Amino acid sequence: MITKFIESNGVQLFTVQRGQKDGPLVIMLHGFPEFWYGWHHQVDALTEAGFNVWTPDMRGYNLSEKPKGTEAYALDELAKDVAGLIDASGHQKAILIGHDWGAAVAWWVANKFPEKLEKLIILNVPHPRVMVKALNEDWAQRRRSWYMFYFQIPTLPEIGMRFNNWHSMAKAMQDSARPNTFSDSDMAQYRKAWGQPGAITAMLNYYRAIFRHRPASSSSQRIQTPTLIIWGAQDAFIGREYAEESLAMCDSGKLVILEEATHWVQHEEPARVNELILEFLNQ
Repeated sequence: MITKFIESNGVQLFTVQRGQKDGPLVIMLHGFPEFWYGWHHQVDALTEAGFNVWTPDMRGYNLSEKPKGTEAYALDELAKDVAGLIDASGHQKAILIGHDWGAAVAWWVANKFPEKLEKLIILNVPHPRVMVKALNEDWAQRRRSWYMFYFQIPTLPEIGMRFNNWHSMAKAMQDSARPNTFSDSDMAQYRKAWGQPGAITAMLNYYRAIFRHRPASSSSQRIQTPTLIIWGAQDAFIGREYAEESLAMCDSGKLVILEEATHWVQHEEPARVNELILEFLNQ
């Protein structure tokens, strides 16, 4: 395992790199409120299969640089971060895997920089156009996404999240997952990452930026990269119907729904998720 800071798009991103340097590059993007550790169930399977696996802390998270201001967390900037990592790796193309916010960024990379991607794997986040439509038109989805609107309030969310050793953050993760998905050791890792100076505001700025600094839309937003969507059907945050709508945005896509899994699908069913990923990559 190698840990390394890499400059990309003007920020220093902390990366954990494993596997064969001459193997195909896989970049795995975590979501909120995780960090690179969110992929710890997947990394060994990929490295053993011969891949060069990079798990970065996305900007603002854990040990990566935390630029000030919400505009620094606009979706276009986040996509440029990933494009810069691919360039820094020395590879022409990468396989991109994303969950939650990492999946939202992965969709956008595929939209803006399709020439840099070999394959795309998405876990439990709709295509951006589908998500915008859902928030605009579906009151049920708005209720599921209430926290996105709460996060727009200055300062108050940060205070609430820090209270009592990050109790509400930890409880939200554990309550929305199957029992015993996250161990005490896991939560200790997350609390340490949340406590990094400036991290919680930077993490919330992802949500603030999506309302205040909307990305420049391309003409179609169709995804040309071969895409696998893995979806936990019991997701408390996003309706499963948006998985099918997202698949329809892909020129070459496959959807696998895991009926018993929640939003935290890669933690709850790691063996099945790893099997699906490797099957797709080896096709």
